[in-house]
Amino acid sequence: MDWRENVRRVEPYVPGEQPNKKNMVKLNTNECPYPPAPGVEKLAREFDCDNLRLYPDPSSKVLVDALAQYYHVSPEQVFVGVGSDDVLAMCFLTFFNSDKPILFPDVTYSFYDVWAQLYRIPFKTCSLAEDFSLVAEDYMQPNGGIIFPNPNAPTGVMESLDTIRQILDANRNVPVIVDEAYIDFGGVSCLPLLEEYDNLLVVQTFSKSRAMAGCRIGFAIGSKEMIGYLNDVKFSFNSYTMNRPSLILGVEAIRDKEYFEKTVAKIIATRERVKKELTDLGFHFPDAKANFIFASHERVPAQEIFQALKERDIYVRYWNKPRIHNYLRITIGTDEEMDQLLAFLKEYLRGR
Repeated sequence: MDWRENVRRVEPYVPGEQPNKKNMVKLNTNECPYPPAPGVEKLAREFDCDNLRLYPDPSSKVLVDALAQYYHVSPEQVFVGVGSDDVLAMCFLTFFNSDKPILFPDVTYSFYDVWAQLYRIPFKTCSLAEDFSLVAEDYMQPNGGIIFPNPNAPTGVMESLDTIRQILDANRNVPVIVDEAYIDFGGVSCLPLLEEYDNLLVVQTFSKSRAMAGCRIGFAIGSKEMIGYLNDVKFSFNSYTMNRPSLILGVEAIRDKEYFEKTVAKIIATRERVKKELTDLGFHFPDAKANFIFASHERVPAQEIFQALKERDIYVRYWNKPRIHNYLRITIGTDEEMDQLLAFLKEYLRGR
């Protein structure tokens, strides 16, 4: 018998490229184009590195309390983790243990099927409609749990609370997880529905709208019972998930609401301008409510545009997958970065 026979093998998640080139335009990983709140930088400069020899608080109390106060819930309703990926992975491990398949869209965050395979969870994908919207009726079949992003990734499509309520009403006996990584860019959160549905869990992140992807902070809000189960699994996995700098910097990011709102408003304004310019260039796309646009050109294949952009050190995201092989996901950067992208596209498409 070979030792390799008992290795757990999975098809891993493939993140966007992380090039490090001077003067590149990086629009491929949905990072915030602006720095974190000024108070975050101040605290980072003042951080006492002697504290790094000590373990962080395993309960992450300072950050949990700050999030609870901001979102008007009790601390017992808040769970934090190392980015929303860590939180979501804990959710898969905690809540999806039925012999029935979990359900998620066929075009969605590509980590979902990776976690399902890693944890040996049966799953079934539900096809999005032609306009990339969810078909609520598809989630009314027997299942072991449901998860979907809202707005969706990589499409940027935002579902209404009515659609989410339909899914929740039909699935009161299984966990329903709504991944709201991009909710701050014009979406309507389903957090208010927590008062009606004790099986609903909402997951968000500091990586996008709060400009802290490098700190890895994610969180979930749900019923006290659901959060209790998550903590039980977390403490059975790794007690010290959140590092000391992330805890204190995360609290400071939450405090500066004015800076947060101004940053989000700038990104939204740029996104709406770029939508118009891309339309004039012959692109079409769903109405994005995220910090990216999921665009396809009327004449030129997406893969060809992707390669041409890359040769000019302009990075966007491309997947050679069914249904989306002719789309590019373009992160919204600064106005200057988007102008460079648009200028290249105008020049390139003129000759095509």
